Amino acid sequence: MRESWTDERLDEFGKRMDERFDRVDERFEEVDARFRQVDQRFEQVDKRFEQVDGRFERIEDKLERVDQRLFSMGRTMVIAAVGMSSTMVAGFGALFALIATKL
Repeated sequence: MRESWTDERLDEFGKRMDERFDRVDERFEEVDARFRQVDQRFEQVDKRFEQVDGRFERIEDKLERVDQRLFSMGRTMVIAAVGMSSTMVAGFGALFALIATKL
């Protein structure tokens, strides 16, 4: 190893360091470009998720309507069952009354 540094060697060392830092700067520019690409991809993914959110909202609306219809149908079935049971009880009561009057 040389023990002394001349001005010429220091200048050469400085130039090499500048060249290396220039290459590092170029590589960082490439990294920045890649990050911009990633950001654009994330924007596209965000748009797709917005579409998916819209679809889920429509599905939720449809499910709410189906739920309301099923509830209405269940209520109608209960009312019909109560009406039929009442009619049957009244019919049996009338039948028993008729039988009781004939005996």
